[in-house]
Amino acid sequence: MAERTRFIEGTWNCTSCDTRDILARHRSCPSCNNPREETGQESEFDFGDVDASTGKSLREGVTDEKALSAANAGADWFCDYCSASNRGDTPICRHCRAERSSTSRALFEGSEEPLEPQAPPPAPAQPGSRRWLYVGLGILAFFGTCMFWGSRTHGVTGQVTTTEWTRTVHRETFQRVSREGWRGELSTRAPRMPVSGSGEVAGVENIRGCFPRQRGTRQVADGTERVCTTKTRQEKCGTTEKCTRQKMANGYMKETCRDEPKYCGKSYQDCDTRTRYRSEPVFDVSCTYNTYVWQQVDTQVESGRDSSPRWPELRPGVHDRLRREEKYAVHIGYDDGGDKEHVHEPKSEAEFLSWKRGQSVPLQVNNFGSADIVAGDAVR
Repeated sequence: MAERTRFIEGTWNCTSCDTRDILARHRSCPSCNNPREETGQESEFDFGDVDASTGKSLREGVTDEKALSAANAGADWFCDYCSASNRGDTPICRHCRAERSSTSRALFEGSEEPLEPQAPPPAPAQPGSRRWLYVGLGILAFFGTCMFWGSRTHGVTGQVTTTEWTRTVHRETFQRVSREGWRGELSTRAPRMPVSGSGEVAGVENIRGCFPRQRGTRQVADGTERVCTTKTRQEKCGTTEKCTRQKMANGYMKETCRDEPKYCGKSYQDCDTRTRYRSEPVFDVSCTYNTYVWQQVDTQVESGRDSSPRWPELRPGVHDRLRREEKYAVHIGYDDGGDKEHVHEPKSEAEFLSWKRGQSVPLQVNNFGSADIVAGDAVR
């Protein structure tokens, strides 16, 4: 690919008289004759804006022989004796006629610039964003401190103030009911009544009232169909100009441009032949039948605060069974900056009976007020 080269002339600003946009070819200010300084703002050249997509300078390139000669003269150098700026290809200072030495300073402006315009640096955090960041960190620190403080524990001694128990008995009877089922899954079987609440068989009896009913659907092949999906691929669609720039350290910039392939997204249809399906209803025969199930018919509850848990009196019938539930609670009072209470729930009658009213109980209490019983080396 053919390359195209041109030179862009920079401009500088005089810091003595504030004259602006002085062409780089002038080594002294045209207004006040102040020589361009070796360092500082007067050695910082402005080369104008560039096109964001191509990297090409928006300034016109120089064409006159004098400017082209200056651009190709090499880096400017500054005289050791009078600090005057000189062309890179001249061995003698234009101002004081001193020879260029190995210690003469050269203007440095950097090297080649990137092909693509560089992304701007991340914007500094705005005061509002920084403030919210500090607020978030402060909240996290606060909650972390609270959790640490709340998990700290200390020991206290409590005393059993009350014990409570609740016992419930449910009476269930084996009763005949009507149900519906699919004929192919039903098989007549005689029921068997329970003896002492167990050994029962539900059975299936008196299958009747059978009729067809939709049970579900199924997918059935129904020919083929052409299915197309829109996709995108990259295709060459011409060329685009891309430019690189190189500062010559003498107030000029060398720009090299070349044409590169350009690619565009093109939509196309990706088609395939697939089997088409349709939904068909599936029918089966539904029937009503008799069977037996356990159903709750009565409940009795008894509770108390003594140490003698009792079951409610509930007598089962011939085809009944009893289902029992029990719940226990031990109330432990303690003083921790005020009267407080911890409720312990024993899992069995034996454990419940081991607790006596007035009994001392060692506790571990955290700063959130949650207490646990200390039993030997364990906490429960």
